[in-house]
Amino acid sequence: MLFDPRFRWRLAACVTALVCAAAARAEPVSLMVGGVEKQIYLPVVLADRLGYFRDEGLETHVLSEPAGIEAADEMLAGAVQGVIGFYDHNIQLQSLGKYTESVVQLSRLPGEVLLVSSLHPEIKSMADLKGHRVGVTGLGASTEFLTHFLAVRAGLTSSELTPVPVGAGDTLIAALTKDRVQAAMTTEPTVSRLLATGEARILVDLREVAGTRAALGGLYPAACLYMETSWVEGHHQTVQKLVRALVRALHFIDEHTGSQIADQVSPDFYAANRAMYVAALDAGKDMFTIDGRMPPDGPQTVLAVLAEFMPGVRPDTIDLSRTYTTAFVDALR
Repeated sequence: MLFDPRFRWRLAACVTALVCAAAARAEPVSLMVGGVEKQIYLPVVLADRLGYFRDEGLETHVLSEPAGIEAADEMLAGAVQGVIGFYDHNIQLQSLGKYTESVVQLSRLPGEVLLVSSLHPEIKSMADLKGHRVGVTGLGASTEFLTHFLAVRAGLTSSELTPVPVGAGDTLIAALTKDRVQAAMTTEPTVSRLLATGEARILVDLREVAGTRAALGGLYPAACLYMETSWVEGHHQTVQKLVRALVRALHFIDEHTGSQIADQVSPDFYAANRAMYVAALDAGKDMFTIDGRMPPDGPQTVLAVLAEFMPGVRPDTIDLSRTYTTAFVDALR
């Protein structure tokens, strides 16, 4: 009977039906990323490419906006369920009466670099940026937060430099090389592209622990998956699946070389220079967490940074315990 063609047809039909039923049960989730090609957001790209979301029974749509603030706006409008962006937005949003939380922490460092155009050798310090234009991914983005903090620490007021939204990658490079901005806060691989051509030099480097501690006063937890608290409370199982997939991606980064990781992303991310992309990956792996946990004292560092220049953010009015949770990472043990 096993070799009866009719039985084979019925068996094939049953298998197809089971596959279709499983696909139909896949839970749709949309995540917005503030620039999917940035190396700081690599874990979500890998979780998608390596099938980790699919393994959890999720139909995850990874979308991209040029800046984190635009991604946050999409989430608050209900267009997406979560944002892959910087943790600091959770503190800023709470100051506005909007409660969101990081459910898995992907990095412990910003991975950002403040670059200065080679057209302006007179700019040797943050104080020298007075009266100049500085490129950021978007107004209200974490790149603007960090730029304002560094300026204030250098003795400037927020009004003494002008942040200009230029995105990242090609748009930022064009703005810098055409002198529309004289400096810019950006990440890899844009940093390496500008350094390789000699069109920019480093003023402040937040890609490594020492540089971050020196500039910001401690570890600065940055890339994470954050979501509205009300959505998290109503979708615990879905959030747990997302966290499990993203922590698997963090383990992949920890256990593989830059070249092996680069094999899993779109060649478009290389900007025509794979070797440069790989070198930046190998040098920057230390920014990622291994297990998705929030670094000790990280939230306090971020709060102190934002409180320096953001009037609505005060340590006595922000409840840091409501800006992140370790419950989903703890459940993976």
